[in-house]
Amino acid sequence: METGTPRLSRRQALALAGSAGLAAATGAWPTGAQAQTPQPAANGGGFYRFRLGSVTITLLSDGQAVAPTFPNFAANPGRQEVYAQYLREHFIDPDRFINNFIPMVVDTGRNKVLMDTGVGPGGIQGGLGRLPAHLQAAGIRAEEIDTIFISHGHGDHIGGLTTADRRPAFPNARLYMGEADFNFWTTQQTPSAAVQANLIALRERFALVRPNQEIVPGVIAVLTPGHTVGHMAVLVTSGDAKLMHFADAGGHWLLSLRFPEHYLGFDADRELVVRTRAEMFGRAAAERMVVVGYHFAWPGVGYIRRRETYFEFVPAVFTF
Repeated sequence: METGTPRLSRRQALALAGSAGLAAATGAWPTGAQAQTPQPAANGGGFYRFRLGSVTITLLSDGQAVAPTFPNFAANPGRQEVYAQYLREHFIDPDRFINNFIPMVVDTGRNKVLMDTGVGPGGIQGGLGRLPAHLQAAGIRAEEIDTIFISHGHGDHIGGLTTADRRPAFPNARLYMGEADFNFWTTQQTPSAAVQANLIALRERFALVRPNQEIVPGVIAVLTPGHTVGHMAVLVTSGDAKLMHFADAGGHWLLSLRFPEHYLGFDADRELVVRTRAEMFGRAAAERMVVVGYHFAWPGVGYIRRRETYFEFVPAVFTF
C-alpha cells in the first residue's frame, strides 16, 4: 500500500476541479444533492436581489446603451469641459457613457410591485428591452406582478407595459401613475407612439395617484418634479429601513451629485429639477436610506453622502 500522496484518476480530478470552482463562486463547498444539481447563479443574469427589512428588493436590468455624455447627460453650457475632466478623473470616457435602465420589483409578501417597465420590445435590437428575460432569470413570472407604478411618461419607463403585439405584458397588474404626469402625456395634441400604446390604450387600467399616496402598504409615491412635470420617485419602508428609487430624478450618478447646477438635456424644467435633486439627495443622506437610480451604474444601488457643498453616491457592496 502506498503511504505518499494519493493519486487521482482523471475523472476524479475533473470532478474536484468543478467543485472547487463552485466553492470559489459561492463561498461554500457542495455536498450531497447540491454537488449533483447545479444551482442558478445568485445575483447574476441581469438582476440583483437583496433584503430591506422584511421586504425583498429585486433590481432588474432592462439593458445598457452607450452614447456620448454630451449634450444629453450634461447639458449646462460653459460647464462641459469641467464635467468631462471630472469624468476622466473617475476613469470614464466622456464619449462612451454607459447608460443603464433599472426597473425594480418590491416583494412585500402580500404584493409584488414593479416600478417602471423599461423600453419594451422595440428596444431589443438596440440592446434594451431585456426586462422580461431578466424577470425570468430572477424567478419572477409576469403573471405574479399585481401592481405596477410608473414614475413618468418617457418611453424607456412605459414601453414594457405591452408586448410586441400590443397585449398587456403584465395581465394581472393594477397600474398606477402620478395624476399630473399621466394627464400631461395623455393630453398632448400628438402623443408619442409609446404613450398611445402604453398609457392611452391602457387608460382604464390606471389609478392616478397624488404625492405621498400609498400605492400598497409600505410603498409610497413621492413627488420629485422637474425631469417631467409630475415625475414621482418611490419610497419603500420596512420597519426602520428605507429605500428610495429616484427613477430619473436621480440624474447622472456622478455629475448630478457633484455639481449642484448640473441638469440633463432630458430635464423639462431645469431650475426645478436642480432644486428637487438637492432636496432629494439631502433627505436621503440625512435619513441614511438606501437609494437606487434608474440610470445609475449597474446595479444602481447605494447611499448618498453629504459633502460641504455637494453630495456623493456611495455604491453598496455587491453581495451574492
